[in-house]
Amino acid sequence: LVLQTDSTSSLSRNLREKTLTLDTLNPQVKAVEYAVRGPIVIKAGEIERYLEEGGTKPFSEVIKANIGDAHAMGQKPITFLRQVVALCTFPELMDSPSFPEDAKRRARRILQGCGGHSLGSYSASPGVECIRKDIAAYIEQRDEGVPSDWENIYLTTGASDGIMTILRLLVSGKDSSRTGVMIPIPQYPLYSAAISEMDAVQVNYYLDEDNCWALDINELHRSYQAAKQHCQPRVICIINPGNPTGQVQSKKCIEEVLHFAYEENLFVMSDEVYQDNVYAPDCQFHSFKKVLYEMGPEYFNSVELVSFHSTSKGYTGECGFRGGYMEVINMDPEVKAQLVKLLSVRLCPPLAGQAAMDVIVNPPQPEEHTFKQFHQEKSSVLGALAEKAKLTEKILNAVPGIKCNPVQGAMYAFPRIFIPPKAVEEAKALGMQPDMLYCLRLLEETGICVVPGSGFGQKDGTYHFRMTILPSIEKLKVLLGKVRDFHIGFLKEYSGLE
Repeated sequence: LVLQTDSTSSLSRNLREKTLTLDTLNPQVKAVEYAVRGPIVIKAGEIERYLEEGGTKPFSEVIKANIGDAHAMGQKPITFLRQVVALCTFPELMDSPSFPEDAKRRARRILQGCGGHSLGSYSASPGVECIRKDIAAYIEQRDEGVPSDWENIYLTTGASDGIMTILRLLVSGKDSSRTGVMIPIPQYPLYSAAISEMDAVQVNYYLDEDNCWALDINELHRSYQAAKQHCQPRVICIINPGNPTGQVQSKKCIEEVLHFAYEENLFVMSDEVYQDNVYAPDCQFHSFKKVLYEMGPEYFNSVELVSFHSTSKGYTGECGFRGGYMEVINMDPEVKAQLVKLLSVRLCPPLAGQAAMDVIVNPPQPEEHTFKQFHQEKSSVLGALAEKAKLTEKILNAVPGIKCNPVQGAMYAFPRIFIPPKAVEEAKALGMQPDMLYCLRLLEETGICVVPGSGFGQKDGTYHFRMTILPSIEKLKVLLGKVRDFHIGFLKEYSGLE
């Protein structure tokens, strides 16, 4: 009998295999990909650190145009929103003459709805009641009188949290009865990531690039019929205005989608976080709910629809507060009880985010003292975005081998780029997508970080990248100039073109 010494027992502990390895990891987690914060962004972070440590590159800074993070790109907060949240966070400021009465009135109302009159308390799982009522009032006003029941409103931790929650309710079945989720291609990679994580079936429908990324009803029918061979399509997701494509859906298009959902008995998820971001003068935001109402009671009382909104986009750009909401209509009451149960597991969304959401749906009114400054700030942000949308389209379309559709809304351009066959072959030899090679080279040579179109999905044989239009006008002009020069150099290198 050999007695185990302390040192041998310690050694055996060190040699023990780890319980959690890549082999034992949940395979659905391994399948998740999220291009917006993917390998190219990690590389950008490494270059940033290298520059900070005194390293030299052909550029002095990394310009991150990969993500719709307005404040990180230099956008200033809306004063009134920050005043209300500050008052809610530190109520002693109510005594300060520096804060307007309009902001104090809203903060008092929010705090009265919080346990112990404190933003540090939990709220009810669906959110603070008075905030839910303000959201319902906002929706009614936005949709010109279409009724909204505050009990159908659920506050969320950003729109992403709501989207994930609803998908969890929808995914079920095995093999050919597994839930199919119809998503637009190109899409925001949250959807493909969620579908992978939940082991659902991704059902692609392609937006029409030649028609300004419009949604084609014939393509929806093709996609649905093809998917029925191997899964059970139960839900259709729409992003309007579009991310990454920046299109704004017409009312006629929305009617066709809703009629299609009605005929095929599909659950509708409408991602409307960019509803305030419409720039093209001939475009207008139409909520899916309002269009559904105008189609008549047969549709409005039967189509299951969830719409999502957020503090992160619009003119406020308050990503870090992680505020959002969803409005749920025509959900089976028994399923709704299950939704509430699922929401209660995560207790409640952050109360500061709920307060920020309240200011967005209940902003200063024309008769209030704070309205003038608020209106100026809001108009300034949206006006600058509209100018940058036009500028981006104009400059990119002047570059040989780049074609950019009008940026009608949202915060992104998604230009199509010509990649010469020689570069395509090189990318394949390196085991990467051609537009990934392009974006990596762009980053390494210019310091500009954009996201390859392959991370969003695209038709075979086409290549794109997504860039935000959020940098300041001056920085955006520099960025676009560098993209132009890089692209021309890239074409010369791989095509021998002059």
